[in-house]
Amino acid sequence: MRSLTIATRGSKLALWQANHIKGRLEERYPGIEVHLEVIKTQGDKILDVPLAKIGGKALFVKEIEEAMLDGRADLAVHSMKDVPAELPEGLTLGVIPQREDYTDCLLSQHYTTLEEIPEGATIGTSSLRRKTQLLRLRPDLVIQDLRGNLDTRIRKLEEGMFDAIVVASAGLRRLQTGARYMTELAPPQFLPAVGQGALGIEYPEDRKDLEEMLGFLDHPPTRFCVLTERAFLHRLEGGCQVPIGGHAVMSESNKLHLDCFVADLHGQQCLRREGEAKPKDGVALGQRLADDILASGGAEILREIYACDDE
Repeated sequence: MRSLTIATRGSKLALWQANHIKGRLEERYPGIEVHLEVIKTQGDKILDVPLAKIGGKALFVKEIEEAMLDGRADLAVHSMKDVPAELPEGLTLGVIPQREDYTDCLLSQHYTTLEEIPEGATIGTSSLRRKTQLLRLRPDLVIQDLRGNLDTRIRKLEEGMFDAIVVASAGLRRLQTGARYMTELAPPQFLPAVGQGALGIEYPEDRKDLEEMLGFLDHPPTRFCVLTERAFLHRLEGGCQVPIGGHAVMSESNKLHLDCFVADLHGQQCLRREGEAKPKDGVALGQRLADDILASGGAEILREIYACDDE
């Protein structure tokens, strides 16, 4: 009988994701024992400071990756939008299952759409990407930081701390939760985060046994799209400190289409690009569009943002 340990954060959503993969493995390999190793990351501990000010995405994966590198865990299940563009040496994102809903969602107890929300209303989100896109659509709104797991965010909305909040649709679907009114925020008006809606399974790159064992979970179209988006992000050297969005889809003609942007912190400047390529050329497409944005003023936007961070 084979035994595997999955490292995971302890939030409801992270546990759902880990248990989902656990169930798929147990279904595929009868008799296997799959255990969850719950790890509290720095991102789970620091809840009163915006992610952009304390190190960004790595705060949610560092301790989990350490557990794999020191042998406490065999693999980890991540939300791809939380995985930094660069992985630690010795680890690989070997499997990317089929993507769930990639859109964002506006939740409110009183307003059915973004247009219906009154001038000066308070919207909760700690994502700079969501903030800048909201301000481009509704510059009259007040955007305030909102941290915590999904249940905490919805509770704060219900308690009247915000007129609306914006979260990922995939999490709402997975946990079967929501608010009185829910409005999808989707492309082309509202681009998601790189990797949003997709899971990633990370494990030590020398574990060929895991590569073979987990291979059935991989979804090539999703993998091509997510790797294209991540190539765009990596070329920009972007993280939570920068408003960056990117979404790739596979067409019926087997062409990969990428729509992406970089914006300043106030949503006043937004550089957006689109392009197509064959799936095998997706990474090059992401890099090319990133280079185009950098050459067209994106480099200056990034310099200004990082200069603000250093002050």
